[in-house]
Amino acid sequence: MSIAEHVETVLENIRQAALQAGRRPEEITLCAATKTQTGQTIRQAIAAGIRVCGENRVQELAAHLEEGAYAGAQVHFIGHLQTNKVKQVVGRVDLIHSVDSERLLRAIQAQAEKLQICQDILLEVNLAGEESKGGVSIGSLPALAELTRKFSHVRLRGLMAIPPISQNQGDNRQYFSKLHQLYVDITEKILDNQSEMDCLSMGMSGDYADAIAEGATLVRVGTALFGPRPPMRAFS
Repeated sequence: MSIAEHVETVLENIRQAALQAGRRPEEITLCAATKTQTGQTIRQAIAAGIRVCGENRVQELAAHLEEGAYAGAQVHFIGHLQTNKVKQVVGRVDLIHSVDSERLLRAIQAQAEKLQICQDILLEVNLAGEESKGGVSIGSLPALAELTRKFSHVRLRGLMAIPPISQNQGDNRQYFSKLHQLYVDITEKILDNQSEMDCLSMGMSGDYADAIAEGATLVRVGTALFGPRPPMRAFS
């Protein structure tokens, strides 16, 4: 199948999953996870209807921005972000998905203030307490969300999570449900419904239908769009 055919299939699957969940398909944003993809492949995906691209690596983000590969689409940063790479990301992407510490949040605020912009962010939550993954703990989430209210150059748009690797279809629904409840609680109890939170980023190629059933507003899909991931490329 061509990239265009894959895009069409995934968009139709999203539509069907939304309808089955009693939701409107237009509530769901498809973010194409473009890790290790070439600029040409990204342009083909955008031509086929992709409107949001998500990058995992700062080096790839910079290279693709330089060559204009994202023309016609929003760009999100969806990978782990180190504080020493903040200057290369803030102001260059529409949304940062992976804010998981006060230190990183403050670094983003400082860079955004320097640029005199407001950077949209999501807080990444480590739902299962996995040491191998980034994300703020569930217990520390309310305080970090509350801290965003003190900063005028960041805007909290919602939450993101990557659940544990599952072996069986449906295993991750419990985590998606948990993140959705955290999203509701943060919005209502912590931020008093005074925030601009409207994004719940969860679900990938193998489980995005389940994520949609549990309330996802954005799904990050790579393999289902592009096939098996190509080897990592070196960047100077």
